[in-house]
Amino acid sequence: MVQKEDMFGVFWFLVLMILLNVSSATLSPSGVNYEVVALMAIKQNVKDPHNVLYNWDLSSVDPCSWGMITCNSDRSVSALGLPGQSLSGTISPAIGNLTNLQSITLQNNSFSGPITGAIGRLWNLQTLDLSGNKFSGELPSSLGDLRNLNLLRLNNNSLTGPVPKSLSEVQSLTLVDLSYNNLSGSLPKVSARTFKIIGNPLLCERTSENDCSVVYPEPLSFPPDGITGESSSGGKSRHLAIALGTSFGALLLLILIVALLIWWRYRKNQQIFFDVNDQYDPEVCLGHLRRFTFKELRAATDHFHVKNILGKGGFGIVYKGLLTDGTTVAVKRLKDDNSFGGEIQFHTEVETISLAVHRNLLRLWGFCSTENERILVYPYMPNGSVASRLKDNIHGKPVLDWGRRKNIALGTARGLLYLHEQSDPKIIHRDVKAANILLDEDFEAVVGDFGLAKLLDHRDSHVTTAVRGTVGHIAPEYLSTGQSSEKTDVFGFGILLLELITGQKALDFGRTAANQKDIMLDWVKKLHKDGKLNLIVDKALKNSFDRVELEEMVQVALLCTQFNPLYRPKMSEVLRMLEGEGLVERWEASQSIETPRFRALESFPRRYADYIEESSLVFEAMELSGPR
Repeated sequence: MVQKEDMFGVFWFLVLMILLNVSSATLSPSGVNYEVVALMAIKQNVKDPHNVLYNWDLSSVDPCSWGMITCNSDRSVSALGLPGQSLSGTISPAIGNLTNLQSITLQNNSFSGPITGAIGRLWNLQTLDLSGNKFSGELPSSLGDLRNLNLLRLNNNSLTGPVPKSLSEVQSLTLVDLSYNNLSGSLPKVSARTFKIIGNPLLCERTSENDCSVVYPEPLSFPPDGITGESSSGGKSRHLAIALGTSFGALLLLILIVALLIWWRYRKNQQIFFDVNDQYDPEVCLGHLRRFTFKELRAATDHFHVKNILGKGGFGIVYKGLLTDGTTVAVKRLKDDNSFGGEIQFHTEVETISLAVHRNLLRLWGFCSTENERILVYPYMPNGSVASRLKDNIHGKPVLDWGRRKNIALGTARGLLYLHEQSDPKIIHRDVKAANILLDEDFEAVVGDFGLAKLLDHRDSHVTTAVRGTVGHIAPEYLSTGQSSEKTDVFGFGILLLELITGQKALDFGRTAANQKDIMLDWVKKLHKDGKLNLIVDKALKNSFDRVELEEMVQVALLCTQFNPLYRPKMSEVLRMLEGEGLVERWEASQSIETPRFRALESFPRRYADYIEESSLVFEAMELSGPR
């Protein structure tokens, strides 16, 4: 009998295939980014034993926040890099839909099957490295359509058949390595400076050993002897001497030019990165912030080594760092620094963020700002994020028991209350969710990444043209109009409460049921109405929770997630209700609002899933922190 999970996998794969062929627009009618759909189709064909693609998620609308993905400034996918990740499977033809790709590096894995001809649609591709895999079959002739291709590595596979003649039409190539395959047939004239075909017996038997190893373009030739009237031996000697002298002089001149360029670039980079200590004292502060040098942070993170990555998000990558005084820090290296404006603008926004000081807010310690870099430095949170700990168990018991979850809700509410009602200026987070709530050494909630959405939108008015957030957490009015307020954060907090209660992501709750469109909020409303709260609670808690507190927390969550923002409480009211004050009265008042007579006056859909489907705005999801 077919397992239900397998049926759902097939269902989602069919949906992906349909979406891939429906439209070439950036977004499908339901607001799904076509690049997300293409990447998910690629993931569907990949076996990932180490779960390196863990955050590739169809519910996300911004693949730039995913691991192994690099994006352009317009947030289109420009590079797919998965070298040496023990991956296997085949390459989906959906890769041809990532038309902005400039680099594909999948070397040293165990991919098999043919190389899809859809790669020929990647007209911007400059680097294609599929070496060290198990690809078989013939090389696609569509490789000749990659007119911007510079580097092509297909060595150490099991490829057969001829080298496509179309490769001779790619004039931008500098290196082609087809060695150690089973290629055969005639060899086309390829313009690459380095062309390796060694290890292909059926090709090498047609050439000399040297030509088989590396084929270069034809060397420059000198005029025949008869043109100058020189004698055979004397003319050859003189031509050879002139040629050698000219070549040596040209080579010497080239070396000098390259040396000057390297020296100039080194001096320029010194001004950007290394001469900060000469320009100013790193202890000089912006307000109470310390200004770090790039050299310090690079050393602290071991040259931003991948082993120190704590998480990736829409704003950049977070690294664990160790300062020279022994302090452990979290170093957020912002990507696409042009989005953050000039030096003065960046300093102004960073100083504003640093002024928000509260025990439940992640305090900014320092920053680094150079011509090419924007980096923020925070204290290190040893227990990661709520999202990363919800599934953790110790000796069969959840790390986040009911008491800790209740305290996380209270701490997060206090932090948001400060941002909304006590901070000057007021700060709207715009992406409140479990992944952005961090946990200190005592599992106290610390709200992270507040203010960064404002920093990104410094050139925009209060009405944005793109929705920044995570699907399932975005308030309905924000989806509809692009206008954010403190009430959009209240909605996100309500969803966070449901994540704490259920132990699941906002978009995961209904995926084990027949209706794939249902999401957490709609399910909780239905189960609460039916009096089945026991089905909502995280099974990992094993009935170890306070049922009165559960009912109260669900009611607060539903009050926070009312579709009309005018009906949602302020964070100060939310905190009081979580502490046991005023919830009964507020809940009773909300029930009269939900009567058919009142709802007839409103145009809000009854289901949150309908809001997501009907939204006409462009999504630009910002996984502000991502898992840590």
